[in-house]
Amino acid sequence: MRRIYHLSTCDTCRKILAQINTEGLELINLREQNINKEDLTVMKKHTKSYEALFNKRAQKLKEMPVELKPVEDLDFKKLILKEYTFLKRPAAIIDDKIIVGNDKNAVDALKQALPK
Repeated sequence: MRRIYHLSTCDTCRKILAQINTEGLELINLREQNINKEDLTVMKKHTKSYEALFNKRAQKLKEMPVELKPVEDLDFKKLILKEYTFLKRPAAIIDDKIIVGNDKNAVDALKQALPK
């Protein structure tokens, strides 16, 4: 499987995608299609938690009342499946590698997995 979940309106996602070879990849715009349960489960197995896949900088999280904010791992899962904005992005499944986020290490790992 070779997929990248991204947001087409996100400047950071566009910048990262421009740096890699996207040929042969399924690029999924999260605004049009949220991540499915199967892919989220695959990612969780590699990252060991749904919290690691969760975008803690999401505006909707900041607007949430404290009592509704996620605490347990399954809370993070439910929110990611409910609303695309809660998935840390870009989120890639490249063969047996899972690469999530836009920090330098994640971008470098994505570049290594998909050489130009």
